[in-house]
Amino acid sequence: MAAVTTLLTTEGLSRYFGGLRAVDDVSFSLQEGEIRAIIGPNGAGKTTFVSLICGRVLPTSGRIAFGGREISGLPAFKRVGLGIAYTFQITSIFSNLTVFDNVALAVQNAMRRNGSGVRFDEREMTRRVGDALDRVGLSERFDTKAGTLSYGHQRLLEVAMGLALKPKLLILDEPTQGLSDAEIAGFCDLVRDIARDATVLLIEHNMDVVMDLAGRITVMNNGAILSEGTPDEIRADEAVQRAYLGT
Repeated sequence: MAAVTTLLTTEGLSRYFGGLRAVDDVSFSLQEGEIRAIIGPNGAGKTTFVSLICGRVLPTSGRIAFGGREISGLPAFKRVGLGIAYTFQITSIFSNLTVFDNVALAVQNAMRRNGSGVRFDEREMTRRVGDALDRVGLSERFDTKAGTLSYGHQRLLEVAMGLALKPKLLILDEPTQGLSDAEIAGFCDLVRDIARDATVLLIEHNMDVVMDLAGRITVMNNGAILSEGTPDEIRADEAVQRAYLGT
């Protein structure tokens, strides 16, 4: 049996906004190669929690370790350099740029900010952009203005922007929001493909997607972890049924 390697841990992680405890004393562990889902009602603290992991928000207290390294105080761009990529709940593409240029810009920023003065390698950047677009099925649209893409293709473009960074951990926030059933099915296939060489952490409200993709599920409520387990364990958890599944 292959050894299980812990990629990410949080210990007592909290983030307060005045009197609001958006994330409250969360201890969490993620293993390499997982597809893990985080679910919970609106306002449960899910997005704040992953924002703490990727560095968009700094913790009030607690610690975060990634690949065995303490990262609690690192800025977001440093975490990108370590292998953490994040796609937003609301699309954050540059509408007036082409598909290729959107991904290239993400790669250029990451390579320049983490290159310690190393000469920028345009050929490597071009290769990474091409590989990412091919993986999400947008290679034939490389010269299309991003703003003219369908919403589903814009979501795929964001995933490509994350993949081009060669992440160890890809965080997807509400990735199937606004997608058609056919687009959701294709997205699930894409996530399984991504999970061959990266760990995937997704926040998702579509329970069919969660139960289909995730090996383990973390349920948050009121800023804290309510339950963790396999899809079958979560389905059977009465506390989860009351707080989130509505039964």
